[in-house]
Amino acid sequence: MFNKILFATTASPTCDNAAKVAFDLELKWNAKLFVFHVLGVPTRGYSPFVTDARTGEEETVDPDYIDWVKEEMKNTYADLLEDSDAELCSAVGAPHREILRMARKENVDLIVMGAHTREEDVGATRHRAVVGSTMQKVAKAARCPVVIISRPCTTCWKLFSNIVIGTDFSKASYSAFLFAYKLAKEVGANLHIFHALDINDGRSGPPAAQEEIEAKIKAAREKIESAYVSKIKDFDKYTIDIWEGIPYVEILKFARDKGSDLIVMSHHTREIDPEKALLGSTVEQVVLRSACPVASVNKPDKVKDAV
Repeated sequence: MFNKILFATTASPTCDNAAKVAFDLELKWNAKLFVFHVLGVPTRGYSPFVTDARTGEEETVDPDYIDWVKEEMKNTYADLLEDSDAELCSAVGAPHREILRMARKENVDLIVMGAHTREEDVGATRHRAVVGSTMQKVAKAARCPVVIISRPCTTCWKLFSNIVIGTDFSKASYSAFLFAYKLAKEVGANLHIFHALDINDGRSGPPAAQEEIEAKIKAAREKIESAYVSKIKDFDKYTIDIWEGIPYVEILKFARDKGSDLIVMSHHTREIDPEKALLGSTVEQVVLRSACPVASVNKPDKVKDAV
């Protein structure tokens, strides 16, 4: 399923959890792994100086500096590289642009990233700005799924048993479903198709009557049966669940209840041009709080052959 994987890293401890997942995937799928680090942003135009992405200091980009950075990457991932044929790569430029450029150049099937680059509590409110930068821009434009790691992953792709696909019935959500379905079939995991019914839906006034909620739940189930279940072939390890409440809260609760190893969602939650969409607030909150990896899927390019 994964022939080429791109692990985008700052080569710092904040990416350690993502690194373990990336190297685990390489071994599981016998894939080609690219460990990719963007050295820094040029200070001006084609200047030979860059602002180092990790230290914030101005450095001269010359062979010695590049060799030093790669040596640091080797030291950082020395234990993981012992059983790996990963290729260490680097580039100079805006991190999200270089990550996307590398992904296109190598035609990778998956991008693995950490959720943030600061050594702070991943649930901190201030991380909204961090999630909204490099990771958001990569998730928005990537042609392949992007797996975002915020905490240590104990099972990952070696012992997968439960995959949750959270859908809002958008076009992007259908691509997310294809990825989750394809992966579940490949690894023999249970696929849990889940929709969080937002009963408030931003409206004012009295809460919805129970009859109205039940009608919406029934309609959502019919949508799932029509759009998703109808595409499932030779696979019966799936469930359908619809809970009402705040979407990101319900998704996280449901994932915990099912012992989820992976949550798959579309990268935004509105039916708009994916190229112009921001990372949806629901996905953002799930990424920051999830105990398991979250896969953000934007486009069907790498998953359209799932059905």
